[in-house]
Amino acid sequence: MGRGKLRIYLGAAPGVGKTYAMLSEAHRRVERGTDCVVAFVEHHHRPRTEVMLHGLEQVPRRELEYRGGAFTEMDVDAVLRRAPAVALVDELAHTNVPGSRYAKRWQDVEELLAAGIDVVSTVNIQHLESLGDVVESITGVRQRETVPDEVVRRADQIELVDMSPPALRRRMAHGNIYKSDKVDAALSNYFRPGNLTALRELALLWVADRVDEYLTEYRSEHRVSKIWGSRERIVVGLTGGPEGRTLIRRAARLAEKGAGGEVMAVYIARSDGLTAASPKELALQRTLVEDLGGTFHHVVGDDIPASLLDFARGVNATQIVLGSSRRKTWQYVFGPGVGVTVARESGPDLDVHIVTHEEVAKGRGLPVARGARLGRSRIIWGWLVGVGGPVVLALLLNTIDLGLANDMLLFLAVTVAAALLGGLLPALASAAFGSLLLNYFYTPPLHRLTVADPKNIVAIVIFVGVAVSVASVVDLAARRTHQAARLRAESEILSFLAGSVLRGETSLEALLERVRETFAMESVALLERVNDVEPWTCAGSFGPDPSARPEDADVDMPVGDHMALALSGRVLPASDRRVLAAFAAQAAVVLDRQRLQHEADQAKELAEGNRIRTALLAAVSHDLRTPLAGIKASVSSLRSDDVAWSEEDEAELLAGIEDGADRLDHLVGNLLDMSRLQTGTVAPLIREIDVDEVVPMALGGVPEDSVDLEIPESLPMVAVDAGLLERAVANLVENAVKYSPLDERVLVAASAIADRVEVRVVDRGPGVPDEAKDRIFAPFQRYGDAPRGNGVGLGLAVARGFTEAMGGTLNAEDTPGGGLTMVLTLRAVDRGPDVAAPSAVAERQVS
Repeated sequence: MGRGKLRIYLGAAPGVGKTYAMLSEAHRRVERGTDCVVAFVEHHHRPRTEVMLHGLEQVPRRELEYRGGAFTEMDVDAVLRRAPAVALVDELAHTNVPGSRYAKRWQDVEELLAAGIDVVSTVNIQHLESLGDVVESITGVRQRETVPDEVVRRADQIELVDMSPPALRRRMAHGNIYKSDKVDAALSNYFRPGNLTALRELALLWVADRVDEYLTEYRSEHRVSKIWGSRERIVVGLTGGPEGRTLIRRAARLAEKGAGGEVMAVYIARSDGLTAASPKELALQRTLVEDLGGTFHHVVGDDIPASLLDFARGVNATQIVLGSSRRKTWQYVFGPGVGVTVARESGPDLDVHIVTHEEVAKGRGLPVARGARLGRSRIIWGWLVGVGGPVVLALLLNTIDLGLANDMLLFLAVTVAAALLGGLLPALASAAFGSLLLNYFYTPPLHRLTVADPKNIVAIVIFVGVAVSVASVVDLAARRTHQAARLRAESEILSFLAGSVLRGETSLEALLERVRETFAMESVALLERVNDVEPWTCAGSFGPDPSARPEDADVDMPVGDHMALALSGRVLPASDRRVLAAFAAQAAVVLDRQRLQHEADQAKELAEGNRIRTALLAAVSHDLRTPLAGIKASVSSLRSDDVAWSEEDEAELLAGIEDGADRLDHLVGNLLDMSRLQTGTVAPLIREIDVDEVVPMALGGVPEDSVDLEIPESLPMVAVDAGLLERAVANLVENAVKYSPLDERVLVAASAIADRVEVRVVDRGPGVPDEAKDRIFAPFQRYGDAPRGNGVGLGLAVARGFTEAMGGTLNAEDTPGGGLTMVLTLRAVDRGPDVAAPSAVAERQVS
């Protein structure tokens, strides 16, 4: 039996109609005779959804007991025994109650699919694992129930259930989603128009990306090379010149005009030697295109127009943006240029935009990186001019009589042209061939390779000498120009490396990526080993299939005795190894810097631990000794036979002993709590509780008439550890009472805001300046002139540590009118339809 098919109804928010659409599809399938059952569907007491369940077979649920309560989950075994053709499973991201076979419902679905059962399910966009941070930044709510993106991506069919924010809010106001007592809070918090609009955009874009993947897969399977303009994709051709930033911004504006436009910048590097672009400029352009939401691509190819078009067609692009040529007018004799060639060969489905810029017709201005040798095309042109030019010139001069002197000058011009194009050898061939033609056609006796007049012999010899000399000078100048350009390219790369060393900006991976792009390689790896007999290990790599040993690479550059940079892709010329050596040395420096930074972080942790231990010793030596001394003095006084104590004196001494013991208990408790926080051994037991059950219990350590409580009973429950919350609030209240005037009472109030519950501890003391508000939460800190006998300065540090361990926050604010307010923020329990109470309990307990 084959694997079942998964169909998912995806929505942007609760209430858009996912479950209703799933049940409607089930009724359609049942009417067609399909064996369809309801494995698990939660109607959340919505009348219209509940009515849709009528007429559908429902598999009985499995009952589970958890913490004294009874909960129901999907009975996977019952569904497998029933073996329907289609099973409806609601809320794919749901967390099962502990005791279930799997922790997540999507794992139950995977078992049903493996058994050959088709599954129809639902999920909201905010429950996708990769979008958790984005959704939290939009709504302020962290989704605890998530499903891996890959599970949803593998679905055979994804159907978006869409509804506009105003329509969804109307459904909410009519009571079709939540009960009436929750409508106002929902509309003013999670279901705000801005939240719904942003979530809707997320859902639409996510589904659009999935459709795009399906389209790409279909085109690949069916080998469709023709461009389908289903979405605007704009390819920007970069040369590495300064005009690239203008082109990227222009492409970004074009993409904004179309729905779902995408910008892809591509740089085509030649496969011979160093790339011709400035590494610094390319890095700036890469950053710019990524900041604008696009992607940067690096392609190797000698035929730039063909490579650019192949890339554009491969990504199904609809437009190409190129800059106007920077070549001067006379340079067009060597060809039409990249822009014209791309426009001519792009075809009817690919638009080409030629964008003007400030660098038009100012020359290439880029470092040529092909070394001290001329390009292949120039050498070919040099030989064509050197050999064919004299023949064409001889045919022309046979029809016109200009005299021997003019004939020699024209042949000399052809030789110079051959030198300019192809170098010395084509020029020498042109000089030799031209001298033979001069002798044969224009020096008496004509049409014979002899010279009658000795003066003509001297003229021909001078012609050959001048031609060879001029060709040598022109060839030397051309080679020196190329060498200077290459040195310029190398100097820019070395300057970039030196700057990155000084700034410490380049990571090892980024540097290896730069090596691969600079030398047009497939992969780069930095290898190292402990000694000559140990195997090589990879310290870092970039690109597919990096070499595991230097001898397996196409190019290896040693760095010291036990480190090497291994490159795969092609063999580099010897002239490129100098720059490669600089890259290799920089890679070793970056690796050492990373390791030193790691060691520095470890040393910092050790230093912090030593500081804590030193502070603990100081606390033990003074703050703990003071109450011990008081207790010992009181006990010694009571046991003394020399003094007859009255009942009042004895009561006072016993009260002093009790007070000292309480102080000791409090100090030791804080010290132990701080040590637990420092070592990371605090493991909160999260459960749902009411704030008004815990906060009053935290006031036992302060005088009864020193605190006012304002905690409404209508507050939502919070997910916390009751013991940790009690300790945190107790420390905050004790700190507030300590600094409050005797005639001012501390206020402890709680309120619900959106998905949070805030507990505020308000005092009317001297307050704390803004620059010290964070410092007071550090261990062993006291503010102002607090006497040393008042504690070791751990109360607020412990309170913040416990609060953060429970997933909350603790901050200090100014009290209006003077004083300090501690704001303890806790996560309220979500009772919405997509996060059921038992599921939330189970997930928190597991975590």
